[in-house]
Amino acid sequence: MKVNPGKAIAISFVLCSYFSSARAQLTVPKHEIGFSAGLFVYQGDLTPEAAGAFKSPGIAINVFYNRILSRFFSLRTNLAYGKLRADDGNYDNPAWRQQRNFRFAARNTEISELLVWNILGNNYGNRKIISPYIFSGVGLSSLRITRDWSQFNYDYFASETKTLEGLAADTAHSIPGTIAVIPVGVGVRYAISSKLSIMAEASHRFTFNDYIDGFSKASNPDKNDYYTNYSIGLIYTFGRKNTLDCPPMRY
Repeated sequence: MKVNPGKAIAISFVLCSYFSSARAQLTVPKHEIGFSAGLFVYQGDLTPEAAGAFKSPGIAINVFYNRILSRFFSLRTNLAYGKLRADDGNYDNPAWRQQRNFRFAARNTEISELLVWNILGNNYGNRKIISPYIFSGVGLSSLRITRDWSQFNYDYFASETKTLEGLAADTAHSIPGTIAVIPVGVGVRYAISSKLSIMAEASHRFTFNDYIDGFSKASNPDKNDYYTNYSIGLIYTFGRKNTLDCPPMRY
């Protein structure tokens, strides 16, 4: 069977164009590194505000590595470092907070593993749009906590034996060193080039501990302490991989 050389060349050209197009579409990034800076905001017994202790936030930084798994999902290893703080004395209402005057500060080093869902599926595509994402995972926080009750007004609470007994129990209780956390967060990113993106996110840490602030029995032993991270930063994308090659032309 004779094959027309002209037709063979034309068919090969079409196939090459097809595979080249497919290769371009499947030339995908595999890795990302990022850096962000922002705030740690404590939420617990030493603040009456549901959103947390915004009157005494702590600086926080994050560095992370993303392993891109698909158009929608990536796996992030995140290292965070910063401070948590709160002070009863920052609040006038209710009035007893000025008399209790509990305060604490903690240095926090956290490592976590997070599954990130790019809602628009833009991990491989054109990300020159605002791309929202959500994430969750597990982690460990190493805390160095300093608690202070030196300005506690014993006379004001003389008739409240529960508070006094609770304070005695708290001061005898050891403060945590390492605790488990469950980070849950949302964010947005925008590509300013093919490799560089800006991002902003907020992530809340659920915990299983009521002694992050150093107090429990003398305040609210029925509710654990939490904290939230608000940050902005940069993401660098690299490690693109070609998954298809154009076949050689033969005739």
